[in-house]
Amino acid sequence: MAKVVVTGGSGKLGRWVVRHLAEQGYDVVNADAVRPQEPLCPTLLVDLTRLGEVYGTLAGADAVVHLAAIPAAHIRTNEVTFENNVVSTYNVLEAAAGLGIRKAVIASSESSYGIVFAVNRFGPTYVPVDEDHPQLPQDSYGLSKVVNEQTADMFHRRTGMQVVSLRIGNVIAPEDYERFPSFLHDPAQRDRILWSYVDTRDIAEACRLAIEADGLGSVAVNLAADDTSSAIPSRELLAARFPEVREFRRPLNGHETLLSNERAKRLLGWQPKHQWRDYVRE
Repeated sequence: MAKVVVTGGSGKLGRWVVRHLAEQGYDVVNADAVRPQEPLCPTLLVDLTRLGEVYGTLAGADAVVHLAAIPAAHIRTNEVTFENNVVSTYNVLEAAAGLGIRKAVIASSESSYGIVFAVNRFGPTYVPVDEDHPQLPQDSYGLSKVVNEQTADMFHRRTGMQVVSLRIGNVIAPEDYERFPSFLHDPAQRDRILWSYVDTRDIAEACRLAIEADGLGSVAVNLAADDTSSAIPSRELLAARFPEVREFRRPLNGHETLLSNERAKRLLGWQPKHQWRDYVRE
């Protein structure tokens, strides 16, 4: 039974990752600053900005899934957000490398493309946005994710550790679907996330698949559902909110996602299973 440490396992996404890995037979340890509401596995209370604590937390693990972070720029001050997210990720990968752990998954974000929290609003260069799209953050949170991906690249170059950076779209837990009717027919809502969403259960599966995959090196992959979180067709959404976009790299004939998930499907064998239409009446 492989041992996996999940940082941030008490959080909105983390608890689903912990649950999924445990159900799949992994020996899971949650590492977080707070205890979970529902204890699904042993929990270690840890400050990930202290490298010594991270070493102790990861000792004996076969893999680490690093989800812990300040989740947006507006929750704490810019400098605190950046410092926490960058230092904690560095420490997790440094400790993993020092302990000989060969597999790591880290939570990156669609925010790294810069559109989400842009002070000077701009839209995508082309759609669907894939992993080669320019990353142009104007905020400390998005910048922290870009730096973390570069940190992952560095550790792979130095040690050969496989690190999969998941650029996660808008995280939706099962209870969140009840909010969908409030924005389904309004293109102005959720435009900065390109109307993306991805179910926590699908993200959890992607984390497991990333651990189980071999030979990926250091790679970033988008995670998004196959459709948008809107009842309005994708081309109409773009025409309404980003009319300057002229480059379409895939046909858009319906409600196709504007955050490409093709690389995750190809490299991880991942397929999102949960769509909002399964839970919401239009």
